Amino acid sequence: MPKLNLSISGVSIGMAVALAIWEVLFFFFGWFAVAYPDRLGFQLAWMTTIYLSFQLVSIPFALRAAKGRFIGVLDGIASLLPLLIVVVVVFGKSQLLNTPERWEAALLLMLVTLTDLFGGYAFNIALSRRMVDIGSSA
Repeated sequence: MPKLNLSISGVSIGMAVALAIWEVLFFFFGWFAVAYPDRLGFQLAWMTTIYLSFQLVSIPFALRAAKGRFIGVLDGIASLLPLLIVVVVVFGKSQLLNTPERWEAALLLMLVTLTDLFGGYAFNIALSRRMVDIGSSA
């Protein structure tokens, strides 16, 4: 039986790509829910909470587990995908946001992805400084 080796960074990249795919399906094709199609706010709340919680809580674990910096760079680039889609929809294709609920969803997703991006970079900088400063005390 083959062993499945999933790293924390790999799951983080997968979640960012999955959110980007969901955003494309939601904004461009009008699909947003498998169950309870009339409860968009509730589904967005759960989805963004799970996404943002994992993305930010996993940073210390991914930082220690990463052997090279390439996976960290790839993780940061993957976090840009959902933000890029929402920015394109809000500023370039605003005709897709024809209801107040879709505007709310776009703004919520923009804030969540911005928090993921800048919060992730802030955590990485804080943790890398802490690791460097531990061995350099005189």
